[in-house]
Amino acid sequence: MIYFDNAATTMQKPKQVVEAVTRALCSMGNAGRGAHNASMDASRMLFDTRKKLAMLFGGTNPAQIVFTSNSTESLNLALKGLLNPQDHVITTQLEHNSVLRPLYELENTGVELTILKSDEKGRICYEDFEKQIKENTKMIVCTHGSNLTGNLTDIKRVGEIAHRHGALFVVDASQTAGVFPIRAEEMKIDVLCFTGHKGLLGPQGTGGMYVREGLVIRPLKTGGSGVQTYSRTHPSQMPTALEAGTLNAHGLAGLNAALDYLKETGLDVIREKEQELMWYFYQRVSEIPGITVYGDFSSRNRCPIVSLNVKEYDSAEVSDFLYAEYGISTRPGAHCAPLMHQALGTTDRGAVRFSFSHYNTREEVDTAVLALREL
Repeated sequence: MIYFDNAATTMQKPKQVVEAVTRALCSMGNAGRGAHNASMDASRMLFDTRKKLAMLFGGTNPAQIVFTSNSTESLNLALKGLLNPQDHVITTQLEHNSVLRPLYELENTGVELTILKSDEKGRICYEDFEKQIKENTKMIVCTHGSNLTGNLTDIKRVGEIAHRHGALFVVDASQTAGVFPIRAEEMKIDVLCFTGHKGLLGPQGTGGMYVREGLVIRPLKTGGSGVQTYSRTHPSQMPTALEAGTLNAHGLAGLNAALDYLKETGLDVIREKEQELMWYFYQRVSEIPGITVYGDFSSRNRCPIVSLNVKEYDSAEVSDFLYAEYGISTRPGAHCAPLMHQALGTTDRGAVRFSFSHYNTREEVDTAVLALREL
């Protein structure tokens, strides 16, 4: 199988990730639930993972790294834990349903929502953020990289706009964490939400958020914490304040190993390889009559994603053909990005998304181009 669905999840993981999960399954207990070796080993591993993530994202305090199961949980936690009725929040058409659906729920409770439109290439106008800010604007939330077009958002610029007006800035880094450099404090990011199973090359069921020091978020869940058992309220100190119940230590052991791999290999090396494959694919398919490619390719710095359609075929037909005839895995449909498809004019048939990993090869890209030419 040729796997070009890395924006959904990176299927090929570094071997040390698999080995770390296996070791953890055979040896680790429940972190913070005892003083025996099995529990202490899990606690040490979790703290070490927090330290590595804090360093990766430009934070200074590992306690500000909160573990969740994925970006969806992180975003729900940030949005529902910070926004109140009468607050105003600004977001964009680029967003995934992990941002949109919680915001629609909050809108029904009295939160005021503004969604900035993009153009036909999926680009937003940064001046629109300034224009839409009001006296009650509490937050700007946006994606760092579109999971459909691959377009990047200048989050440093948006962060400066948000903080200039006293608004919080929440970033969805699902497509960029582990691939692009993110310096949360420099970029004025108050909450950075990420998942472990994409660019970070960890197992599914792992993810988290970086929370700026001093920012208090209402917990999404309360319950067991391993500390302050006799208190009727959940502990308020970070990161326990936002982590209730047993963490996925076995999966996080794999994420810990993945972070070592990323550091040893280098984010720049990984990103350049993925972008090289993306550009090679884009340039070749753009020459094929009948193929429409979506997104802004005027800048070389973009997520390693190319979404396209072939003539008038439905995207699912194309994706099925690619897999059945060539063993090529892609993602058709709406990609949980309904407003982006509206902007692109593809709501009726979706699009076929090719997303690249540094484990992919030029030979695999050549096969995909050949398949599209045949179709």
